[in-house]
Amino acid sequence: MATATRTFARALRTSSRPAISAAPRAALRQAAVRRFATEPPKSGKQGSSKGWFAAAFGLSAGGAIWYFTAGPGADAEAKNFVPKFEDYQAVYNEIASRLEENDEYDDGSYGPVLVRLAWHASGTYDKETGTGGSNGATMRFNPESGHGANAGLKAARDFLEPVKAKFPWISYSDLWILAGVCSIQEMLGPQIPFRPGRSDREAAACTPDGRLPDAAQRQDHLRNIFYRMGFNDQEIVALAGAHALGRCHTDRSGFSGPWTFSPTVLTNDYYKLLLGEKWQYKKWDGPKQYEDKNTKSLMMLPADMALIEDKKFKQWVEKYAADNDLFFKDFSGVVLKLFELGVPFAEGTENQRWIFKPTA
Repeated sequence: MATATRTFARALRTSSRPAISAAPRAALRQAAVRRFATEPPKSGKQGSSKGWFAAAFGLSAGGAIWYFTAGPGADAEAKNFVPKFEDYQAVYNEIASRLEENDEYDDGSYGPVLVRLAWHASGTYDKETGTGGSNGATMRFNPESGHGANAGLKAARDFLEPVKAKFPWISYSDLWILAGVCSIQEMLGPQIPFRPGRSDREAAACTPDGRLPDAAQRQDHLRNIFYRMGFNDQEIVALAGAHALGRCHTDRSGFSGPWTFSPTVLTNDYYKLLLGEKWQYKKWDGPKQYEDKNTKSLMMLPADMALIEDKKFKQWVEKYAADNDLFFKDFSGVVLKLFELGVPFAEGTENQRWIFKPTA
């Protein structure tokens, strides 16, 4: 049975679709804030852990050219296809149409786990060696698929397999990132520009374990991880706002619970709750985490608490808690940067990014 939280979040998104041009998305987000910021969900059902954030192709100014072989029952000869914006929008729409197809999955949406897939595929980047990043989709293979930080992401990869089968011209690497872009926008987040051109690589390109953030650590660890990718303190805090989405699972990260009361709607509630609630250690047999003293239904991780313990981090937490528009602007920019890490885009394509039309 759907929880009260996800039932309301779904109604918030779907009821407004026919009149989305007349009802600004910001107004819908404010409705979500008013509803969830003061009321916890009535069910404690566990559901998409969000970690601390994870063929040959040629790209020219005119677009990308993919070569693929037709499936069973079709001609076996290779076909030439030059995808356009409309083709990528069709992929976006297909993903969006299926995000809530399984009412029993997590909080009723695959959106959070798809964001996590895109983040973990990108967050392996090392600026010194130029390895890792969203180019390659190497999480398809061991040992990367078995890294502890990627536990549970098979659900996201499996979810996208029918989409890949329907649109065989798109690389897994572009598909995973496009799914993250789609999920953020469909969960009422900001628009995220998308640039195609990622290619898939083989298992030999898998990155070593330990490149993604460890939620049990604090500010020194966060800076070591994110500085390696090329991010600064402000960008670290902006990326953390994705914790407004999803939840942790005991059978994946070992942690348990959501960060916010609206885990399928992106707002700046993560920052508001981090500052506004009183947090205490959760008394249980699991790893160290925090729970809100008021309802005991929300959680924060040690890495989250580091953002308000460190003065340089905290100033950005305060700014984003006070201004959702600022958060959305900075979040869009830093997610774009994250999703393009490690991709050898063709020169001159920086201004050829696309914005997809949301369906929600």
